[in-house]
Amino acid sequence: MPGARRETTGPPTPVSTLAPGRPPSLDGRVAATVHRCLADYLADRRRAAEAADPVFAAEVVDRLERFTLDGGKRMRPMFAWWGWRAAGGPDRGDAAEAALRAASALELIQACALIHDDVMDGSALRRGRPAVHVAFADEHRDRGWHGAPDRYGHSLAVLAGDLALVWADDMLDAAGLGAAARARARAPWWAMRMEMMAGQFLDVRASAAADASECTALRVDRLKTAAYSVERPLHFGAALAGGDDRLVRALRGYGADVGTAFQLRDDLLGVFGDPAVTGKPVGDDLREGKRTLLLAVGVRRAREQGDAAAGELLRSAVGDPGLSGGGAEAVRAALDRLGARAEVEERLHGLLRQGLRRIDAAPMPAEARAALRDLALRATERDS
Repeated sequence: MPGARRETTGPPTPVSTLAPGRPPSLDGRVAATVHRCLADYLADRRRAAEAADPVFAAEVVDRLERFTLDGGKRMRPMFAWWGWRAAGGPDRGDAAEAALRAASALELIQACALIHDDVMDGSALRRGRPAVHVAFADEHRDRGWHGAPDRYGHSLAVLAGDLALVWADDMLDAAGLGAAARARARAPWWAMRMEMMAGQFLDVRASAAADASECTALRVDRLKTAAYSVERPLHFGAALAGGDDRLVRALRGYGADVGTAFQLRDDLLGVFGDPAVTGKPVGDDLREGKRTLLLAVGVRRAREQGDAAAGELLRSAVGDPGLSGGGAEAVRAALDRLGARAEVEERLHGLLRQGLRRIDAAPMPAEARAALRDLALRATERDS
């Protein structure tokens, strides 16, 4: 989907031009620079939206802006940046700054994915705060408006997510990339967005069909998380820098492994995590009906061990909106007793080791390899 060029101002002032003399390396400033690029770009888009309709800007654009800027680890731009650096992209200068502006657009795709995911899952919280659709519904109730507050909230959240996806394309087009770099990056950009949608479809379908197979759970993890969170951002960054096929294969293999491990950690946190740290209530993933590998392994091990009661407990808990805290605790105990939690942890660490071996054998600068090792560990050993 080609995007429109920005109409009101030029690109944000690069961070590295603010210091005299040789600009500093961007390697240690990725998250801060991405935040600045997003803030500048969204402020520019808000001004354009105000010209179209001030209420739209105040209620939809402002909420999208806050959602995008006030949370997130900037993981996807980080991986894109180190894909760029692994392929020999410079760590400073005009080309580096354009690459990082382009990578920042990934955060708008992430905003779209999270906002829409919360609507589809019926999640009440995101990052410890009301999800976007819940916040819009609450505003409707507070104002005493006509109609159903929840439908209003869902409708506006869909619009906000769509707007984020449109602006991701626009931000990429406005990044200041050269024609050759833009052409090289087109294939991973297109693939990433399509794979994200396919993964979301499979996730929704698996819940509706009560598909508890391990194969389906891993396919969802591969497309919904690994591809768009790690693999394709790396591919995107390497393509911007003109990385060769051998390097791209290594980065994509690493991305598929580490991205899947990242989702397995997310699944474990969804059941065993501390709500004060994760920002989600205990058992929310169970109530939403998420068909994760953790639960699929639990059902399989219950069958193998002849534990019919545990198998029935797991099957009945998934998708039960009234699951109590005690019910969630019983599920956790069963998953531990069956060895499902330990098996998923083992698989997670196996994927991590395999991913790290891929980049150990790949031709890239030492600093890129070290950064990718660190990112992999941070993605898979987190508690939130």
